[in-house]
Amino acid sequence: MGRAPFPGVRPAYGRTMRDPQPSPRRGPQPSSGRDPRSSRPHDPRRSPLHDPRLPTSPGFWRSPLRGPWFTSVLGLVLLVGITVLFVTGLVSYAAYNPDLAPVNDKTPDKGILGFYLFAWPTDPHWLYRLTQGVHVTLGITLIPVLLAKLWSVVPRLFTLPPARSLAHALERISLLLLVGGALFEFVTGVLNIQLDYIFPGSFYTLHFYGAWVFFSAFVVHAVLKVPTAVRTVRGAREEGDLTAARPAPPTVSRRGALWTVGGGSLLLFVTSVGRSFDQPLRTTALLAPHGGADPGSGPSGFQINKTAAYAGISAAETGDEAWRLVVTGRTGTVRLSRSQLLRLPLHSSALPIACVEGWSTSDQWWRGVRLRDLAALVGYAGAPPDVFVESLQRHGGFRRAALRANQVADPRSLLALYVNGEELSLDHGHPARVIVPAAPGVLNTKWVARMTFGEL
Repeated sequence: MGRAPFPGVRPAYGRTMRDPQPSPRRGPQPSSGRDPRSSRPHDPRRSPLHDPRLPTSPGFWRSPLRGPWFTSVLGLVLLVGITVLFVTGLVSYAAYNPDLAPVNDKTPDKGILGFYLFAWPTDPHWLYRLTQGVHVTLGITLIPVLLAKLWSVVPRLFTLPPARSLAHALERISLLLLVGGALFEFVTGVLNIQLDYIFPGSFYTLHFYGAWVFFSAFVVHAVLKVPTAVRTVRGAREEGDLTAARPAPPTVSRRGALWTVGGGSLLLFVTSVGRSFDQPLRTTALLAPHGGADPGSGPSGFQINKTAAYAGISAAETGDEAWRLVVTGRTGTVRLSRSQLLRLPLHSSALPIACVEGWSTSDQWWRGVRLRDLAALVGYAGAPPDVFVESLQRHGGFRRAALRANQVADPRSLLALYVNGEELSLDHGHPARVIVPAAPGVLNTKWVARMTFGEL
């Protein structure tokens, strides 16, 4: 009772004693170990998280140099360096007096981002030379550190899932803005100092807005990571998601890698810092543009960016017969030839030329008519007002510029006719150019044709 009468005979109510498996039509089938869509056995390691051939897999990144300590050291260096770059960049923008007149403002929609702007001073006279020299030279010097830092954290850019929580998502977004902003700022900055304006739009606008986006992401990232970085450097802890799961054999120590990065930065510093000096140090600035033309030697042998040929200035229109300086103010207009200017009281000033590209000269001896004396000719004998300066140059940026009243009033501010004891050369602005202490080079207008006092 209860047993099948013969082996192999299926009872009417079920299956045989020798056939315990369920019917193929009923219930799930056991896995065969093969992907039904493929002839090869299924291998879970081929998923993006496990396939060592894919950058999303921890096994893809095998360098033994990566680790929290290496990344933290580079991050702390960048924390200091990028903060200095941001501050000196803002100071450089303020030096243009962008709130004075539209011709000085290359970022007209800055809005609240210009909250810090102030009237640019004339003392010390080397202020812009120092701040912009530090900005550009430090930016170049930090390039190897930035690249090493990006290399050290690149596995995090491929981490899956992209966001594990809201806080993690915000961190990833700040990281993308940080990396993208850093590359944008450094690339456009290097192109600018090489005088290669291949990017669309104005460098000033792009660099200004890019700096705010980059630094905002940088601050967020620093708040999240700096405490951990400091603890890591002090304790030399090596655990973390940056440490290779299957490290390859080391070929150099992490300290050796840091020395390599530092050596690259030192090399860039040595081949860039000479741009802020005269010969023979300027010849060491191998990576710096040396001007639009070779200035040669002698009294006019200092750097030129914008030549007369580039600006479309001819000797015919700057000759004594053709050229006149038009000065307009409260009492009307005065037209002065160069010989008439030479009969006015002449004064001398020792001032450098410093440009946004980071190069500068030592103090050159300029001689000419004080700007405040020209203001007095048209009704401003007391405190002189702002002045609007126009060049013979017809096209291109900064052919017109505005100077604040404090710049006009400074006794060292000149409409220069001579430099280092000789007449200005055509490339240096003959027959007359503006020279103002602490002002960016582009505001020291060359080939001056008109000066309007009091109306901007």
